[in-house]
Amino acid sequence: MNGVGSSPIDQRPPDIDGARTVGQLVADASREMSTLVRSEVELAKAEVTGGLKVAGKGAGLLAAGGFVALLGLIFLLHTLAQVLDIWLPASAAYAIVTLMLFLVAAILALLGKKSVSSARPKPERAIEEANKTVAALKSSL
Repeated sequence: MNGVGSSPIDQRPPDIDGARTVGQLVADASREMSTLVRSEVELAKAEVTGGLKVAGKGAGLLAAGGFVALLGLIFLLHTLAQVLDIWLPASAAYAIVTLMLFLVAAILALLGKKSVSSARPKPERAIEEANKTVAALKSSL
């Protein structure tokens, strides 16, 4: 194992019976633990990134849908107020349309909140794997 990052412990020959020295075993364990921790961190990063992408996409689509719906509603509500003006005074017709608009806005806000809160940016699998690793290490000591 003569490489760039080799330590003097790695370069020592095994004992007479072919077994590795305690120093070599400790160095191997340390290197493997470091690799394990790095892979757990990478898993956590991947989970958080995936969750945030889903949340961002949902929020963007929610905003775009709301804007387009608002443009359409402007014309629809004005038309509805003009139709109600046939039977009611104009002020009453526009008041009814305004109340309907607030009701629709409340429903859309609740749906948007539900969509954003359903995103899971917490790295649940990484936390679970880390807990298993800690438990395995504790049981081996």
